[in-house]
Amino acid sequence: MEVKIYYHSTDAGGVVYYANYLKFIEEARTEFFAQKGISIKDLADEGILFVVTRQEVDYISPAFYADVLQIESRIDRIGPVRIQFGHRIKNQNGKLVCEAKTFLACVDKALKPRAIPEEFRKKIT
Repeated sequence: MEVKIYYHSTDAGGVVYYANYLKFIEEARTEFFAQKGISIKDLADEGILFVVTRQEVDYISPAFYADVLQIESRIDRIGPVRIQFGHRIKNQNGKLVCEAKTFLACVDKALKPRAIPEEFRKKIT
């Protein structure tokens, strides 16, 4: 996924504000699912939800106002209930800006852990 950095995503120095990377990887993860033919909204309507249980971010180098970032998302691990995503963010020159890991758990409407549906698992692997 590609993200152009606008002024509202930066701090007073024109550097991307650190928390905005979480928004970028959330959007990239949603696009990853969409490319696999999965609608997160449709799953939620069926009572199948994914919640973030852990987030790790390593900030390698800054990104700036007007940069164009490339966000790569992949599944690193998938278990009976949990999914681990890996993300790499690079700037338009290919320089590594950020690496992140996102850990998700599949839950029901009551937010109780549930098995990842087999149909979903087949689409993402």
